[in-house]
Amino acid sequence: MKKLHSMEEVDTLVNSGTHVFLFSANWCPDCRFIEPFMPEVEAKFSDLEFVYVDRDEFIDLCGEWDIYGIPSFVAFHNGNEVGRFVSKDRKTREEIEAFLTGISGTVD
Repeated sequence: MKKLHSMEEVDTLVNSGTHVFLFSANWCPDCRFIEPFMPEVEAKFSDLEFVYVDRDEFIDLCGEWDIYGIPSFVAFHNGNEVGRFVSKDRKTREEIEAFLTGISGTVD
């Protein structure tokens, strides 16, 4: 999974192709819960590019995009938001895959 390094990168990624931003943090137990299976989820949805966003490094972006709980996912396709799975709740693999299936269907 690509890691976001700068705010300048955000505009480039949002406006080119399909990117799923995963907002997370090292101290978040629910984020650690999804970590073991995310590589398999990424492989299953290889048409999507995943970007890890450290919530603590990009707190302003979290505010701008209304990310008030982690882990959370926001997807963009060529500049348009095509989906968001944002809450403070723990997410299961099944819930994440259902969200991503919906995203994949909108960007073909």
